[in-house]
Amino acid sequence: MSKPKGFEKPAGVRDYLPFAAEKLRAIERSVLDCMSSWGYRQIMTPTLEYYDTVGVASSTSDQKLFKLLNSRGTTMVLRSDMPAPIARVVSSLLREEPLPLRLSYHANVFRAIEEEAGKEAEFFQTGVELVGDDSPEADAEVVALAVASLQAAGVTTFKIALGHVGFLNGLLEDAIPDREEARESLKELLMHRDYVGYRETLAKLSLTEEQRNELEGVLKLRGGKEVCHQALELSSNALAQASIEHLGQVWDALEDYGVAQHVMIDLTMIGDFSYYTGMTFEGYAAELGFPVCSGGRYDNLLQQFGRPAPATGFSLKTNRILDGVDGIQVARELPILLQYDAANRKQAFAEAARLRTEGRSVVMKHIDRPEDVMSAEAARNMRSGPLGPAYGEVRSFVGF
Repeated sequence: MSKPKGFEKPAGVRDYLPFAAEKLRAIERSVLDCMSSWGYRQIMTPTLEYYDTVGVASSTSDQKLFKLLNSRGTTMVLRSDMPAPIARVVSSLLREEPLPLRLSYHANVFRAIEEEAGKEAEFFQTGVELVGDDSPEADAEVVALAVASLQAAGVTTFKIALGHVGFLNGLLEDAIPDREEARESLKELLMHRDYVGYRETLAKLSLTEEQRNELEGVLKLRGGKEVCHQALELSSNALAQASIEHLGQVWDALEDYGVAQHVMIDLTMIGDFSYYTGMTFEGYAAELGFPVCSGGRYDNLLQQFGRPAPATGFSLKTNRILDGVDGIQVARELPILLQYDAANRKQAFAEAARLRTEGRSVVMKHIDRPEDVMSAEAARNMRSGPLGPAYGEVRSFVGF
């Protein structure tokens, strides 16, 4: 394998030039401020974690983890999501804190398989975790906060789809009992939105007409609250019924939040069924064909760290919002160019300090010769490559 050139970087990672970094940080600040206004406090966790703890507990499959060995030969991972590291902290450093806990974060995460798919192996997430409340009210809170967070990020047109793992588990257990392999195969197809494959798999199974109608009926369960009534008629399974009743209560709360117009029910959506235990949701911006937000309930995670507690949350894919949505417009204030000669340096430095205390950006330039003094017009017309104009104003402290 040839040695990479000095300017090359690994596939799946990217550089953020100043204008992109400024916008990404603006999105992050706006969203975190929104989350703070709902009572969520920010937490930061390490980029590196132990594979045997956080790596194993994460929602990411083993093949997608970036693994490495430390000097002692212990397997480490680059964090692939945030719920698992937060669960570790809640179960250790915050063990004595009373529940519920409301925590927010902004972090870069890493997933190795994204590189092979032509997607990003490193990307940014901003999200929340609500730990210690298993009520429909808690699920409704994180969905309503997801709506507010998308709006804070500058996403104006979007839709959030709600599903429930329990409904599909109950329906499948009732329709095809004692056929776990078939149930897992069908859930896998639904998770990947492969409805053609789902129907084809149903056709290959030895099912009665009633069973086939029941399982195909899932594909029609998309819409408003009326979907809950249709789902209750589709399956009499106790788990399925309880899941739909829970989802209906979430919907009622979202109506009272005044955000139901941004939400739809989609019972074909289950997220990662091996990780989520209840309600799941995804948010889609009008400009993009893939999720900019995802979340749900994962009540089994914290018990892996010795503190059993229910939890629900979501994350925004902030780099997707940066790339695909006009969103927040960052008005860049061009710096002042302050040029000076040796005799006037102290005065120039004092003026620069004063301007900076006012929040102005100042660039200093030492002048040795009269011909090096830059005019205001020249400064306004000066460009600095893809970064745009270099200066907005010129002030001079020179005695030539």
